[in-house]
Amino acid sequence: MLELKNVSYSALGETGEKEILKNISLKFDDGFIAITGPNGGGKSTLAKLIAGIITPTSGQILLDGEDITNLSVTERARKGISFAFQQPVRFKGITVKDLISLASGKDISVAEACDYLSQVGLCARDYINREVNASLSGGELKRIEIATVLARSTKVSLFDEPEAGIDLWSFNNLINVFEKMHSKLGGSIIIISHQERILNIADKVAVLAGGNLKAYGPKADILPELLSATNAACSVLTNNMEGKND
Repeated sequence: MLELKNVSYSALGETGEKEILKNISLKFDDGFIAITGPNGGGKSTLAKLIAGIITPTSGQILLDGEDITNLSVTERARKGISFAFQQPVRFKGITVKDLISLASGKDISVAEACDYLSQVGLCARDYINREVNASLSGGELKRIEIATVLARSTKVSLFDEPEAGIDLWSFNNLINVFEKMHSKLGGSIIIISHQERILNIADKVAVLAGGNLKAYGPKADILPELLSATNAACSVLTNNMEGKND
């Protein structure tokens, strides 16, 4: 189980030090957890803290009771944390099969690599020997990245806005992939997203705004109120725009 205890993070900006996350305490049980909230609320910062890209200003991050607060990205990966970026990294000269093998930590067979690709909705024979470079679309890269996460089969799988930069067709397929991943892969699957369809397949939802944890609990408890508040805000914005146009 992943746990954050009173985690805060501050960074130096143009006007001095700014507190981006404030005293966040969260427990991520096994299952599907979605983290949502307005832009600038601290969601991506939280993802980077969990992955080990940045270190909290204060507080602790625990994995199965072990303090991993000061461990590097590589050390956390070895402990069982996978992180998928908003924009997947391209690797010129590395084939898809090589990348999946690297993720799994062993030289897997072509058949095994093909199985992972099939699980994310890709025709294996079309991708297995392709380079992970600019010839791949954003949607293809996202699914290949998820295939590497499946190959790693880690305790915590973290995705930062996986829907960013992909088309509607790829997004629809991405939802199917996450639903399959949710049913097959143990541990915690944490997805940072604004998308209602992703929130709807979560077990629990956390809401971050202004660097604070505003709500956290079962989807059935959190989502109705969240969507109601979002719709109300959209209604106010629409009315204001209409008033300006009168």
